[in-house]
Amino acid sequence: MAQFPSQVSASGLWTLKKQKRAQQGENWPPLAFPFIEDVFSTWLYTGTGSTTQAIPNGVDLSTYGGMVWEKVRNVAGSHYLSTSGINVLSTNTTGAASGGGVTFTTNGYTLNSSYGAWASTSNLASWTFRKQPKFFDVVTYTGNGGSPSPLTVSHSLGSVPGCVMIKKTNGTADWVVFHRGLTGGLGSSKFIRLNTTAAEANAAGGIAATSTAIDIYGYTGSTDNTNDSGGTYVMYLFAHNAGGFGLTGTDNVITCGSFTADGSGNATISNLGYEPQWVLIKSVDFTDGWYLLDNMRGWAANGVNYLVANTSNAEVAGSSFSRPTANGFVFNYGTGANNKNFIYIAIRRGPMKTPTTGTSVFSPNAFNSPAGTQITTNFAADTIIGKYRTDILGNIVIDRLRRMANENTASQESRLETNNTNAEDNGSSFNPIAYQVWNTGYKVGSSLGSVSNVFYSFRRAPGFFDVVCYTGDGTFPRQVQHNLAVPPEITIIKRRSAAGTNWIVTYFNGTSVTYSSASWDFAINTTAVPGNTSTNSSWLPTSTYFVPLQSGAADNAAGSTYVAYLFASCPGVSKVGSYTGTGALQTINCGFTGGARFVLIKRTDSTGAWYVWDSARGISSGNDPYFLLNSSAAEVTGTNYVDTTSVGFQVTAAAPAGLNANGGTYIFLAIA
Repeated sequence: MAQFPSQVSASGLWTLKKQKRAQQGENWPPLAFPFIEDVFSTWLYTGTGSTTQAIPNGVDLSTYGGMVWEKVRNVAGSHYLSTSGINVLSTNTTGAASGGGVTFTTNGYTLNSSYGAWASTSNLASWTFRKQPKFFDVVTYTGNGGSPSPLTVSHSLGSVPGCVMIKKTNGTADWVVFHRGLTGGLGSSKFIRLNTTAAEANAAGGIAATSTAIDIYGYTGSTDNTNDSGGTYVMYLFAHNAGGFGLTGTDNVITCGSFTADGSGNATISNLGYEPQWVLIKSVDFTDGWYLLDNMRGWAANGVNYLVANTSNAEVAGSSFSRPTANGFVFNYGTGANNKNFIYIAIRRGPMKTPTTGTSVFSPNAFNSPAGTQITTNFAADTIIGKYRTDILGNIVIDRLRRMANENTASQESRLETNNTNAEDNGSSFNPIAYQVWNTGYKVGSSLGSVSNVFYSFRRAPGFFDVVCYTGDGTFPRQVQHNLAVPPEITIIKRRSAAGTNWIVTYFNGTSVTYSSASWDFAINTTAVPGNTSTNSSWLPTSTYFVPLQSGAADNAAGSTYVAYLFASCPGVSKVGSYTGTGALQTINCGFTGGARFVLIKRTDSTGAWYVWDSARGISSGNDPYFLLNSSAAEVTGTNYVDTTSVGFQVTAAAPAGLNANGGTYIFLAIA
């Protein structure tokens, strides 16, 4: 695809092509809108010391242009911003631009001499912003000293920006930030410096913004450093709730917002309309740093690892001052922020695209490897289930949203086990099962290293799988927001903050829900029969929320914390369904073309275990090892109960009553 001219936006170029082909009598398909994963990436990697190290984050920078923000995590080192034609700037210094930077590619970028010194022991993070209308733009200009005033700089953001950052590139100067959340808004005289902890201040000039241009009122020698005569500048523009994304082009992916902390220094931001994956937060009316958080390094319900954009400090691990939610984030600064104001930039979590292949969202791995062995999944795992195959050990579940271990928090990992009612263990007494979780895999942790294991890696994606952490409020019926984008067909809830409650399951067939009751526990950790079925419309899940149906300690006690796992049928990827046993060989058609790689089955008309098979250990016409989610027992081998077939899976005549009794009813989850 050819690069569009800088003076024509992406949508504008599409319109020109559409008009031209219409004149030629040709039909033109509807405008295809981008998704957040097309234009933004958080990428974790380890330096190699090579000047040709490629970062294949899937963002096309060479066609569209953009900006790459890099930071070493485990040691001190500057934040480096690279932009094509501008080279390298540091957010924590006032220095001019230096040479080097990165080379843009159609699939990310390649490090060059500026980053070639990163040693193999360096753990790094990068954030890539691609130019895209209603998301991000970057332009350059030359100052005129204020004569004439204003200096007008055109841009292609396609909307009024929510935040504008300006840096002089040919000399020493502060980073000047204008933000709609500062006193008076974006077009006021207030600005704030990215490279310092200072509160907002009065600009000598200021700016005015439209959807196509920025008017700059600064002048030579002004304290806001935006318009020295002959000075060269770079301007970064961030959109605010401008739509332009998703299937219909109406989804927001970036918000430049503000909030005021309460009398205890805390705040809940619940109006984003999406779960964020990246946020930059700065106090407005008192001195403090620019906190940079993202969900790849660790921004979770049980702690956050943060960097500070105005310092070269290494990453700070294990703080509890913020966590993401399904529709925003929580900010718990505490003393010092009482009734204080803050600004932020938030970016929506991806992926937004519905998956079309099971391998893009699910990876089963069976291995017998020492701790530190790298496991490749080809995606960033959101949930990992680990099982010791040949001995009695619980079925351990970890999530990125609750907290996974990484290289900076190797002994901290929030764990649950599907076979018991224990509360969440936050990792102070054991080693991790997986660590250094990055974009394409993870390393085997010492907790399950050098033994025979099976690990299941799941990626959250619309239509397939979602994870939600929430706090109970004691009300019923209560609607809990999710981002699955379709009604969940299986919802599994576990109380995290206290022991003694089961893993509660709800099954939704499109018209009614089957769920637990006080007398029956339809639960992952038991073999019990489901309790009740209801068609009450206020109890049924939707594409935006689910309803905890125990209405008590198990799923919604006031003040208790919970995690919910939501699965749905995604064409060609996953199938949630039911079947009736025949006692004979039967094929379960899931609509797949290459067979099932994961099968979970539970009997519902009588007691029955939660059976699990996978292709990593083998689903064949011979031996099919299985284990039970409700048991810590070792896997069972030497059976032939389930086979794979191109359209899904088969239940054999040899299968016991728990899988194929004549007239018995069963539910299942299969993943291609």
